[in-house]
Amino acid sequence: MHAAAAALTTPLLEVRDLAVRFPVPRAGGWFGGGHDEVRAVAGVSFAVSRGETLGLVGESGCGKSTTGRAVLQLLRPTAGSVVFDGEPISQFWRRRAGRWAWDRRLRALRQRMQMIFQDPFASLNPRMTVEAILAEPLRNFAVASGGERRERIQQLLETVGMDPRAIRRYPHEFSGGQRQRIGIARALALGPELIVADEPISALDVSIQAQIINLLADLRERLGLTLIFIAHDLAAVRHISDRIAVMYLGRIVELAEARTIVAEPRHPYTQALISAVPLLDPVHERTRQRTVLTGELPSPVNPPSGCPFHTRCPLREDRCRLEVPALRQLAPGHEVACHLVE
Repeated sequence: MHAAAAALTTPLLEVRDLAVRFPVPRAGGWFGGGHDEVRAVAGVSFAVSRGETLGLVGESGCGKSTTGRAVLQLLRPTAGSVVFDGEPISQFWRRRAGRWAWDRRLRALRQRMQMIFQDPFASLNPRMTVEAILAEPLRNFAVASGGERRERIQQLLETVGMDPRAIRRYPHEFSGGQRQRIGIARALALGPELIVADEPISALDVSIQAQIINLLADLRERLGLTLIFIAHDLAAVRHISDRIAVMYLGRIVELAEARTIVAEPRHPYTQALISAVPLLDPVHERTRQRTVLTGELPSPVNPPSGCPFHTRCPLREDRCRLEVPALRQLAPGHEVACHLVE
């Protein structure tokens, strides 16, 4: 009984001090000018419980997608740790012939961790039929074969709301929303526990976005999935997420329950994101106070000293230019990285 209770309280995923850096050449190229580093992710920490949906939100270039790929080890983290169901998967890499490659233990865990990609047209092989696309993971992991495999593929299509007779068609014969449903079906093929959805609605028409969000929410309930939902649209993220982590320039600046983030944003950047979401009530929309940011997102090659947000923050003080604020707990379940918030 005690062991069962402990299993329920242990997070499925734990990320600690995750960092990802990419080398980029300076002027003159690799040989003439040396190289700099893009600090795409700079010390991100969070945990995700079983059955929970964590939303990652922020401007383009803030490190959301890189974080998602590093969590699944599609990118090797430069530093930090990723623990999935007690397994330190960020250590499952080996250097072979001068290159980093997955350990066999990481490949074995692939069935339990999957990704939904942003562009459904680019992520689906245009030369393969729907049947071949969905059969590929089943074949690679020897999950099913022959008639059983085809039956499984048809069930996957029905699960995502598509006609199972579409298995002979090619990706270009479908709309954007239908292609994304095929991508979702592929992610579900091996029965994963964790799915990272990397901006799954940003390439879709507005009229289709709500359908995909509702589909993911329904699948989470029916299949007991754990989701990391990545998007730059806070209005979309709050409808599907239990908690939301707001990212800025490779760091998490605020983390709390979705309703708390929306009703009581504490970080100035979160407040600016909330004020950019239009309200349905025209009276409140006209009279509410907006937080308008000036300037552009700094370059991750040369991030500012101190708080990464201080160059655009309307409340900044001298301390903000010198010290990096730690992500600290202001209230139970509500963490903020800001010197000026008490």
